[in-house]
Amino acid sequence: MSGDTTSAEGTLLTRGQRINSALVVDRRLGEGAFAEVYRVRHHILGWQALKLFKHVASLEATSRMFDEARILSTLGHPNIIRVFDAGTVQTSEGVRGYITMEYVAGGSLERLVASHSGAVPVGEAAAVLRQAAEGLAVAHERQHPIVHRDLSLANVLITYDESGLRVKVSDFGLAKETDPGTMAASAQGTVAYMPPEVLRRGTGYSCAGDVWALGTIAYFLLTDHFPYDGGDPVQSFSLERFKRPLPPPSTFNDDVRPELDSLVTDMLRTDPADRPATAREVAERAVSLRPPPGARPARPGSAAVQGAAELRSGEQRSVEEQIRAAVELSRKPGRLADAANQLEEAVSRHPRLRERHLARLMTWRRGVVM
Repeated sequence: MSGDTTSAEGTLLTRGQRINSALVVDRRLGEGAFAEVYRVRHHILGWQALKLFKHVASLEATSRMFDEARILSTLGHPNIIRVFDAGTVQTSEGVRGYITMEYVAGGSLERLVASHSGAVPVGEAAAVLRQAAEGLAVAHERQHPIVHRDLSLANVLITYDESGLRVKVSDFGLAKETDPGTMAASAQGTVAYMPPEVLRRGTGYSCAGDVWALGTIAYFLLTDHFPYDGGDPVQSFSLERFKRPLPPPSTFNDDVRPELDSLVTDMLRTDPADRPATAREVAERAVSLRPPPGARPARPGSAAVQGAAELRSGEQRSVEEQIRAAVELSRKPGRLADAANQLEEAVSRHPRLRERHLARLMTWRRGVVM
């Protein structure tokens, strides 16, 4: 899970609380409708993310909550978040279930978009699309395909390893194995990313629905707009917006080439039969995409640029202190992985700093101190 920090302490667990003999709570990272997420330290394995279910549930509902751990344990892939353990813990409001999984210091795509104050560089967007599709393909290629049903900017995480950008598809809490007869699952997830066939019927979420959601993510990364928004509230269940033609991403971003334009547009066809059927087809088409030399993202409005500049100015001293602390930490025996996480957290909100320190970060991920 991501390093998007919202609070030093959460409502159910407190800093320093021991989960078990191996895990201690560090801080809360965020929360959703059903769970809080904390960064915890394993005394041997280091930082992990702990997803804590917020509500007491029946045995049947509790079993469904742990479905995420069961699904993730069968989907080993570099572009899918890793799960480590599942269990229960005493909280301030009683016993709750939890799952521990991989901690991703770079945060979610929401942070990436915010750091650019608009559309992200075409090369980064294409890499996110390809890697997320590679991860999803593993789920879609099961004998009974597993559909995610809740893909969004918040549920796709990014980090940097020794090879560069690494995308991690996370939050399989709504994922479901499709019915063998219909190859579909019931409707769940975030409305802005739901395909029209699901909004229309309330059922029928298939692999093509995941393709739509991933296309929505790619479109937003490239344009800073949701597809088919047309000024209508995309959070509504209205189908009116799908009656208008979809402007291709290149309408908003001159650096988007025809191949990428075509792929993203195909992923957002309103008829699921016209989309790529599975994430594998998307990944195969995306692997050949390369950004043009010197490509830059679409320029945000002047207000967004000014706001980003003010944010950088206001946070500059804090970020520089974090970077210096990470460098000092890297010199301590056995702390290089922690230093890399700290450096990644520091620069993840600032594209220029990320570019400046990326070589150092990748070297640290290889286990080498510069």
